[in-house]
Amino acid sequence: MTTIKTDENGTETKRKPPWLKVKLPAGDAYQHVRHLMRSKHLHTVCEAAMCPNLGECWSRGTATFLLMGDICTRSCSFCHIKTGRPKPLDEDEPRRIAETVLQMNLNHCVLTSVNRDELPDGGAHIFANTIEEIRRVLPTCTTEVLIPDFKGDDAALKMVMDARPSILNHNTETVPRLYRTVRPQANYRRSLQVLAQAKVFDPQAVTKTGIMVGLGETKEEVIALMRDLREIDVDIMTIGQYLRPTRFHLPVYRYVHPDEFQEYHDIGMEMGFKWVEAGPLVRSSYHADGQADALAIHAR
Repeated sequence: MTTIKTDENGTETKRKPPWLKVKLPAGDAYQHVRHLMRSKHLHTVCEAAMCPNLGECWSRGTATFLLMGDICTRSCSFCHIKTGRPKPLDEDEPRRIAETVLQMNLNHCVLTSVNRDELPDGGAHIFANTIEEIRRVLPTCTTEVLIPDFKGDDAALKMVMDARPSILNHNTETVPRLYRTVRPQANYRRSLQVLAQAKVFDPQAVTKTGIMVGLGETKEEVIALMRDLREIDVDIMTIGQYLRPTRFHLPVYRYVHPDEFQEYHDIGMEMGFKWVEAGPLVRSSYHADGQADALAIHAR
């Protein structure tokens, strides 16, 4: 196992391995998506979280919409999204997102958000309204929502589930031992409960979660987490390499080799996941449209 050394300023001194190299964003399709987001005053997690796949996804005409602004009420030590006091909700945002989805003629749309812990429902109604607006203008488009934990509020979760998203995603992010360091304002068992309760509210729901590796977890801990997820019948799992956004964020403990990602994929499929997307550059919504197509997930 190769650990990552840093200098006195916290800057990594070891170069990233070749399997983590990506092309810079470019091309007409990329510019078209960028223009749409700017003209509609919308945010994407692709930009806010410095996703390494931004160029690939935008060039394919796909993007993950970031609801409720770009300022989060939580301060996860891996995340590049700003922490602070968010601006008031924009209740017209769902309509503008739906218009953009229609202009892009998407088959599959991914919606996520910052945490809005200051709101009574955590912003759940914005998720629900956006799903309904998309269904109104483009009924054939499947919707995937990557939701926060809503502080464990079942009523907020039910509001989202009542809108019938095609896929309900909530990221567990890391193994339980590392939660205090990686997600200090979250709780592993609460995240599992969100995923389990989603299927109580809608037994036909497809559930999904994602984690990062390279933060100091062991292989045994990852496999144990996967077992926990199968016990609550999670359908889809994503596993990707943690990449440090800035020197103020958690350092990378190690770069996981592609062979190990393949091993996680194979173990997960043997466990009974319907789909495991595992690889160095995998993120929650990476190839999400392909997952929906492959599993024959329909608009609801």
